[in-house]
Amino acid sequence: MRQPLLYIVLLAIAATIGLPANAEAEGRTPKPVVLKGKGEQCVEPTDVMRQRHFEFILSQQQGVRIEKYSLAGCVECHVTLDEKGAYLSIDAKGQFCESCHSYAAVSIDCFDCHESKPEAAVSKEQTFTADHTQFEVLQKPFKSGPEVTKACLSCHTEASKQLHKTKHWSWHLTHPETGQTLGKRHVVNNFYGSVITNYERCTSCHIGYGWKDESFDFTSEENVDCLVCHDTTDSYRKFPADAEHPPYLDQPFPKSGKEIWRAPDLSHAAQHVGKPRRKNCGACHFYADGGDGVKHGDLDSSLANPKQALDVHMGTDGLNFSCTVCHSTESHDIKGSRYTMVAKDTHGIDVPGRDDGSRATCESCHGATPHKTNPHKTAVADKLNEHTDRVACQTCHIPYYAKGGVATKTRLDWSTAGKLDPDGRNLMIEDPQGQVTYTSKMGDSAWGENLVPEYAWFSGEIRYKELGEKIDPDETIALNTFKGSHTDPDARIWPFKAMRGKQPYDAGNQTLAIAHLFGDNDAAYWKSFNWNTAIKVAMDAAGADYSGEHGFIETTMHLPLTHMIATKEEALGCDTCHSRDGRLSQLDGLYMPGRDRSKLLDLIGWLVVLGTLAGVAVHGIARLVFASKSRKN
Repeated sequence: MRQPLLYIVLLAIAATIGLPANAEAEGRTPKPVVLKGKGEQCVEPTDVMRQRHFEFILSQQQGVRIEKYSLAGCVECHVTLDEKGAYLSIDAKGQFCESCHSYAAVSIDCFDCHESKPEAAVSKEQTFTADHTQFEVLQKPFKSGPEVTKACLSCHTEASKQLHKTKHWSWHLTHPETGQTLGKRHVVNNFYGSVITNYERCTSCHIGYGWKDESFDFTSEENVDCLVCHDTTDSYRKFPADAEHPPYLDQPFPKSGKEIWRAPDLSHAAQHVGKPRRKNCGACHFYADGGDGVKHGDLDSSLANPKQALDVHMGTDGLNFSCTVCHSTESHDIKGSRYTMVAKDTHGIDVPGRDDGSRATCESCHGATPHKTNPHKTAVADKLNEHTDRVACQTCHIPYYAKGGVATKTRLDWSTAGKLDPDGRNLMIEDPQGQVTYTSKMGDSAWGENLVPEYAWFSGEIRYKELGEKIDPDETIALNTFKGSHTDPDARIWPFKAMRGKQPYDAGNQTLAIAHLFGDNDAAYWKSFNWNTAIKVAMDAAGADYSGEHGFIETTMHLPLTHMIATKEEALGCDTCHSRDGRLSQLDGLYMPGRDRSKLLDLIGWLVVLGTLAGVAVHGIARLVFASKSRKN
């Protein structure tokens, strides 16, 4: 029985060998047809590029800029045109990248961040799959934002439901490590205290409509604001004091001010939506807590259209990244949060399709050893890569913040509020740069540009002071503290913006307090500058006890810095930190060469240096002696 079976197998193999070599007809993957580029030859031999092109691309991604390995150059040379003369994506089916990757069964992730067409083509072509000007449901006048959202939901049926699950919508989360309830609805800060009872002003940065008090309906799908993130006309913006709505009629803000807020054409905006741009994100994040650059220090309007010198990733003369390249999105949930930060990413490079798609850390693109250079400087690169385990990338690559020409607020003293001019009217004082340094309603303010960060050990876990938490009014109160030390393997040295202030507290209970600062309610404190009344209104709304006595305490708040990344040429040098009065001079708990001194280590070091010099000298003298004898012989 075995011999006939063997003959059948051999005949089957022979028949297969004799078949025509038409792989596609037999359902097998055809060999790739590699399209010729526009140049005479590639930057490297074909066999080298075939085996190592991904290494060259990855090295660019990790900060080693070699012009001939530019991915943009590859696209420019190998991209093709369709029959109408329009550019095809280089990773489209049958095109240069796709043909080989399909044959090798390897996904292409380069173009998740980088453009798959030449830069000139991308800037001119419509990059969306739908022309919203053709949708009948949008070709009508709209009286309000919720009407626009209702029209959007007729196609995007799940969008609002997805947003309802995000921090951007709820302003609420539970920290997985500390168990604290966090978010703008719960954290007390030293800018304006809290959003509670100040909703109509504060929620102008919320992605919804109508949040003017505690009765806001978080389950309403039509309350979601689609245009704030997707408008591309730059005509749509929320009015600062109308509970999230844009102005529906032209009107000034403030009421006595000269700036007129124009009512947008909602129909036109709805017909011209697109992917979120820096301006969309910046509408809230650049102007957080009441003005341009006020809060974060590394986020302000200068990043709407920056050069590489301001931010190497967002620079329009370089990578030109939008915010969502790093803060990637899945089901409208945007990655990256200052409440649950990753201070040390041990996962490394994120591979699209296999990981969670988040690029909100430096390591997710650049890896844990980002410094690569030519063979003559490997020792320098190795030493820098040793630092990444204990020093955050931002520490060296954000040498200064608020460096785009927009100042950031560094101090706010509410205790000095209430001064009036000789005529009994509210005061407003500006410095020579036009920054408001005093107002009757808020007190004294301080501002700064090109500021040096403060540094601390940080493991990503931040804890915030809560309303009912006891405090010592004789001390400066840290409104947020962060876990981390030199003995913590998950901690690294991070840069921070420090915001300092003087704000009201409950003197009877010795707890933090919040105040009602905005609204038409007669309890608003500026009606009579009655702090007790203003505090009681807000504390009652928050369900917190108030003794009826108030005072003012010094507070600090630290915000981790992650934007305004400098070029490698402008990154901090070794001696900036490794010196007696360097930037890390106040960082305790570790020995740092160049900064610290140990008599024993200094003695050993000098003995090594002197021994080396002596050895070199003896060697040199010996060579001279033997050379002299050799010449005589």
